Amino acid sequence: MYHDKRFQKDPNFPFAVFSHHLMKQTSSAGFLLTEKPKFDEISKLIQRMSDTLRTEGTFKPVTSEEKDAYQIIRDLDLIAGKVDGSLTGKKYARNELWSLMMSEGAPTWYVTLTPSDFNHPLCARFFNFMVEMFIKHILGVDGPPDSGVFGDVSYYYANNEEQVSKVTTGS
Repeated sequence: MYHDKRFQKDPNFPFAVFSHHLMKQTSSAGFLLTEKPKFDEISKLIQRMSDTLRTEGTFKPVTSEEKDAYQIIRDLDLIAGKVDGSLTGKKYARNELWSLMMSEGAPTWYVTLTPSDFNHPLCARFFNFMVEMFIKHILGVDGPPDSGVFGDVSYYYANNEEQVSKVTTGS
């Protein structure tokens, strides 16, 4: 923390940091996925589009071959499961939770933790502390057997999300 609190008080700083974080994640974690039978066809289309962009600088679909290149968009999924907040990341989290429920059974209860003052610079730090303490003391994770309030916990799943009001919640 800086002594003059210039970063804590700047309303745009968290947005800039989060945007930079997402750009870094997107550039290092995204890749393309397609079905195996379509791989050769799609790789040829990508190569043609790449060559056109390299030589002409732009790509406008005019011929049927160029229009076929736009078919790639329908055949490819951009996989960015490691990018926070991406649609694919949310899909992976849902699949992970679904698999956990199929393996261990439906959860007995759900808990949502919401910080009360989301405009304060210490809110995010307190929220993280609050979640860690809940997992450690209430659930008894990484403690002696039956150290949690509800006895031995067979599993838990923690997920963070930001609401429309920009409040981070954990459930």
